[in-house]
Amino acid sequence: MEEYNKMTDNSIYQSALSGRYADKAMQKIFSNDFKFQTWRKCWIDLAEAEKELGLTQITDNMIKEMYDAVTNIDYDVAKKREKETRHDVMSHVYEYGLHCPEAKGIIHLGATSQYVCCNTDLIQQKEALTLVKKDLVNTIYNLSKFAKDHKNLATLGFTHYQPGQPTTVGKRNTLYIQDLLMDLEQIEHLESIFKARGAKGTVGTQASYLTLFDGNHGKVKKLDELVTKKLGFSESYPVTGQTYSRKFDTMVSSVLAGIASSASKFACDLRLLSNLKMQEEPFSKKQTGSSAMAYKRNPMRSERMTSLSRMLMNYPNMIGQIHANQWFERTLDDSSARRSLISEEFLLTNAVLKIYQNITKGMVVYPAQIKKHLDQELPFMATEEILMDLAKEGHNRNEMHEIIKVHSVAAGKIVKEEGKPNDLFERLEKDSNFPAGKEYLDTLLDNPSRFTGRASEQVDEFIETEVDPVLMKYKDLIGDSDSELNV
Repeated sequence: MEEYNKMTDNSIYQSALSGRYADKAMQKIFSNDFKFQTWRKCWIDLAEAEKELGLTQITDNMIKEMYDAVTNIDYDVAKKREKETRHDVMSHVYEYGLHCPEAKGIIHLGATSQYVCCNTDLIQQKEALTLVKKDLVNTIYNLSKFAKDHKNLATLGFTHYQPGQPTTVGKRNTLYIQDLLMDLEQIEHLESIFKARGAKGTVGTQASYLTLFDGNHGKVKKLDELVTKKLGFSESYPVTGQTYSRKFDTMVSSVLAGIASSASKFACDLRLLSNLKMQEEPFSKKQTGSSAMAYKRNPMRSERMTSLSRMLMNYPNMIGQIHANQWFERTLDDSSARRSLISEEFLLTNAVLKIYQNITKGMVVYPAQIKKHLDQELPFMATEEILMDLAKEGHNRNEMHEIIKVHSVAAGKIVKEEGKPNDLFERLEKDSNFPAGKEYLDTLLDNPSRFTGRASEQVDEFIETEVDPVLMKYKDLIGDSDSELNV
């Protein structure tokens, strides 16, 4: 035992989420201090509401005593008591009572354990969601700036990870923004339906409170309303079992997993672009890409975001099973899992968005590499426009198509089999049956933006109509976010 008492943080397991990935603000919300101080505030709110509704055994001095001891928690006493009682809530009722000798008899009056547990869980999630929203808004802001800065930079579009028609770097990044706007809408919806559990009693019938108030149903209903407002909610769930419905947990988890899905899509794309040397995440001056290959610039931030997102996307399944197995009014097999799952899904979301912000603040684009890839594929992509131009000049469209097809197949063959540059245009120039000359063909390569359609205009329109109103709405959140990575 003495050996274990000498253990330090470095000699016992520490969660990577707290030690490596999530920021301090999110960790604080799920800390013991936040949790158990919120339990005490729940007890104070209940006592105040009961006193306001006429319970004369509760005095102003008792409530003051409870307020004065909110932050004075002796965790050793609570832990020792829990070993004896095997009940965490009653252990903290006992410990709180040691600091409130006059009030100890009315702490938790009429309540069940889930009065403090459920209401605190909801308060934590509500607080945590505000941090998620702040991180999301800042990520949208970063991507919006990046999209505007690169709205005219033509680049290859890809379908099936095969070269497709050109788009622009800015237009591609509007796709990531649109995903995050959908995630933000889901957060706003969650915020609009957040409710407290309120004061519902042991199995949700409020029987204990009805006894306290001598059968006065009006006072019991008013108690629930008062407590709900004091807890910081506008409404409480109209009906509950012993707990609020875990269905709400599944909704929260789904939204957070949706953010992970959006982030992972971006991260995977950036990893592919990094391989093509067209676009990269920031790379620190002293950063090491590989222990063996000194030249490497591994996309480790994007890889980390992919990995953490993968974990987060699996949480809805576990939390859905908890809801599906809440026998009747409640079973305790949700408790142990929720102690980890609820906090970890928010810590994961925080970690993912922290990386997302960090990357999007300093992404690097390589126009020369982008042009190189475009030049390799653009002759093939220009053939449709060539056909249209020649047809407008009166040439037979089908005859022109056949000439282009023959040379395209030949050019594609030397690219793939011999590794040589795409020489389609050179072949067409030398074909006496092909009417377009070198000057015309060169203009196609010199101005790839003619093949990007309305990409640039779409960036402007999208940001003006969809993004800017959101950023204006949440302008107070922009810039107030920690995106520095611990490692």
